[in-house]
Amino acid sequence: MDVNPWLMVLIIFSINIVYVTFFTVRMIMTLKGYRYLAAVVSMVEVVIYIVGLGLVLDNLDQIQNLIAYALGYGSGVIIGSKIEEKMALGYITVNVITSEAGEYLPKQLREKGYGVTDWNANGRDGGRQSMQILTPRKMELKLYKAIQEIDPKAFIIAYEAKTIHGGFWVKTVKRGNLYK
Repeated sequence: MDVNPWLMVLIIFSINIVYVTFFTVRMIMTLKGYRYLAAVVSMVEVVIYIVGLGLVLDNLDQIQNLIAYALGYGSGVIIGSKIEEKMALGYITVNVITSEAGEYLPKQLREKGYGVTDWNANGRDGGRQSMQILTPRKMELKLYKAIQEIDPKAFIIAYEAKTIHGGFWVKTVKRGNLYK
C-alpha cells in the first residue's frame, strides 16, 4: 500500500487517540462496576487497536509512525480522562467541617436536595460542625459551590463511594427525584 507518509502519520495518530480513549473509558467503566457496557466498549477497542498496530508494524522503518503512535497514545489518555469526567459515573462522599455556619449549612444543603448527616465535633480550636454528604459525581462541583457560598472557610474532603446501601437518599436518587 503506497500512502503519503504524512497521511499515514495522521491515520496512526488518530487511530491511537480513538483506541486509547476507548481503553481509558473501558477501564474506568470496569472499575465503576459497568461490566457489560465495558465489554461492549472493549470489542470496539480491540478492533481499533489491531488496525492501528498493524499499520505501525507494516511501516516500522518510518520513525514518524512510531512517534505518531506514541503521541496518539498520550493524547488518548487525556481525552479518555476528560470524557470520563463528563460522564461522571458513580457517587462521591464529601466530608465537610465548619466552625462558622453551625446548623445553618446542613439545613441549607438539605433544602437543595443533598443527603446530609451531621454531628458536633471538636477541633483544635474548639467546637465544629461535621457533615457527611453523598452525591452523584455529576453534582460534585455544584455541591462545592453551594458549600463555599454558605461558608467559604469550610474544610472539605471528598472521596469515591464504592458501595451504597440503605437510607432514604439512595431511594430518592433511584426514583430520579433528586435536585428538582
